[in-house]
Amino acid sequence: MESFVPLEAQPVTSDLATSIRKQMTKAIVDFNLIEEGDRVLCAVSGGKDSSIMLALLDQIRQKAPFQFELEAAILDQKQPGFEVEAFKNWIESLGIKLTVLEEDTYSIVKEKVEEGQTYCSLCSRLRRGILYNYAHDKKFNKLALGHHRDDLIETLLLNMFYSGKTATMPPKLYSKDARNIVIRPLSYVKEQSLLDLQVRWGFPVIPCNLCGSQDGLKRVEMKKLLRTLRKTIPDIDNSLLGAMSNVLPSHMLDPTLR
Repeated sequence: MESFVPLEAQPVTSDLATSIRKQMTKAIVDFNLIEEGDRVLCAVSGGKDSSIMLALLDQIRQKAPFQFELEAAILDQKQPGFEVEAFKNWIESLGIKLTVLEEDTYSIVKEKVEEGQTYCSLCSRLRRGILYNYAHDKKFNKLALGHHRDDLIETLLLNMFYSGKTATMPPKLYSKDARNIVIRPLSYVKEQSLLDLQVRWGFPVIPCNLCGSQDGLKRVEMKKLLRTLRKTIPDIDNSLLGAMSNVLPSHMLDPTLR
């Protein structure tokens, strides 16, 4: 097994990990994401976001004033080039149990999605369904996803620009069938912090050869727009996050809110 050194063991990087962990703890408290006796399943993709979420959430678990269980699951969708062994070794070096689920959703997506269309929607629905079923079958009452602050902001803009609604990814979500509770402990964490931490930690990352291989995605356009806006409005991310937390129903046009 390969040897990986957690970032917290390196003084030069401890402040960054501590900062992210504090932001996660604040989200957990603000939205009551985790409680006594919870069984939390972290859905990891092999990317930086969910990997860091899992590692730091385990540190939070160790220091929490209450008991909860934590495990991880990754979905092998049978994408070409999907190599899980090094990643699995790193997770297990942290003392966390990782289950590899195998479902060939890659072939389904490639077959069903027409040329020129994006894979993300169908891919995420299939992946989510498999993870929801596994979490329910194994009696996990919380499913943690690695969406961060930038994801929430981009989703807000996507919904406003393309769907005509004001909505984002909530930190806590009850699934429509009431079987699962989805939580997003990284809701307050900016993506750049996760990028910096991944570089310093140097853990294995599994690239996405499906959605990650496509150009012209609307979410990519939102990232570009935000980069442009940050040049003239440096605090725009905090403002947009604050806007999602400070909704004034009486000042909106939805007649059902009156």
